[in-house]
Amino acid sequence: MRKLKSLFLIVIIFLVGCGTSQHTVIDWADFVKLDGTMYDGIYSGVLSDEKYIGEKLGEVKFRVADNVSDPEYKVKDGDAAFHEKGTDIYKVQAYPHVIAVKSSRAIHKYQLYYSREHTKNKWNYKDLPFEKVNKIEIYQAATLEENKQITEINTPDKVSRFLEILRNSQDSPNFEPNTENGDPTYYKMVFYTGEPIAYMFDLMYDGKTYYWYPSEPATLSNDMQTFIGDSPPAQ
Repeated sequence: MRKLKSLFLIVIIFLVGCGTSQHTVIDWADFVKLDGTMYDGIYSGVLSDEKYIGEKLGEVKFRVADNVSDPEYKVKDGDAAFHEKGTDIYKVQAYPHVIAVKSSRAIHKYQLYYSREHTKNKWNYKDLPFEKVNKIEIYQAATLEENKQITEINTPDKVSRFLEILRNSQDSPNFEPNTENGDPTYYKMVFYTGEPIAYMFDLMYDGKTYYWYPSEPATLSNDMQTFIGDSPPAQ
C-alpha cells in the first residue's frame, strides 16, 4: 500500500493571516544515512529472526524529524528521520546493502533499510516466492504500541490455503472501505521463506470486507476470517 517516496522530504507551507507569515512542516521519508550512504526504509520486509543480526556499524547521531524545519537542510552521516540519538545500527547477515536499526515498534525489534544506490527493493508482492513460504504470522498493527501477534500459520496445508486466498483476491481499483463504524482494523502479514528477511504486507478489515494492496486495491474472500479469528470491530 505504501509507496517509497522518490524524495527525502516533502515540504508543506501553510500561509497564515494575509500571507505575511508562514510555517514550514517537513514530512520526512524514513531514512538513515551511514558512512556516506543513504538507506531507505523497507516497508514490505522485516527481519525474520534476531540471529541474522551482524556486527554493530554505528549509532544514530541526530533525529531530524521534529528537530529540523529548514527545507534546505543537508542530511549528514548519522542522521535518521525518526530514530533517536544513540540508537544502534547493525549489519544484516547475507545482505551487504541492508542495515537494521533497533526499534521497539518493529516486528522482531529491528527496522530494516536498504541502499537504493547499491541494490533494489526486492520485497514487493511480485517478488514473493510462494513455493518457499513455510510460515505466516499475522499481527494486529499498532500505531504507537507494539504490534500484537494474533495468528501463526505453520502447517503446509494451511499455508497453502492462505496463499490461495491471496492469489484469488479480486482487483478492485474503485474500492472504498466502509467507515460507518470507524476506521478499518489494520493487520501485518509476515511471510517466512527461510531467508534473513521475511516479506510483510498490510491487511485491512472494515467490518465487512477484508482487503489489501498487492499493487492496487484488492478485496479478499471472507475465508480470511478462518485465519484471523474473531475480528475486532473496525476502529
